[in-house]
Amino acid sequence: MKLVFAIVNSDDSQAVGKALTNAGFYATKLASTGGFLSAGNTTFLTCVEEERLDTLIDVIRQKSHKRKKTVPNGLPISAEAEFPVEVEVGGATVFVTDVERFEKL
Repeated sequence: MKLVFAIVNSDDSQAVGKALTNAGFYATKLASTGGFLSAGNTTFLTCVEEERLDTLIDVIRQKSHKRKKTVPNGLPISAEAEFPVEVEVGGATVFVTDVERFEKL
């Protein structure tokens, strides 16, 4: 068994959750916040048999999209303005760990 932590941009959260359910995966959904932009994320936790791991990751990959966003860089050009920069947001960060024991009670 594997425990999968999938950190997904909040804009993709509903699509990922629905796709996981439609593919027969059960997941716990947690609200989380990223450190770089302090933007909202959703972390999905799910336990899966090793032979279904690639399917799970493919579902997450298909529904998590990267996009460009313009944000202030925090370095003021003048007292009134900040220079905006374009950054890539979205997609998913996935961690997979071994599970010694899993029980649904």
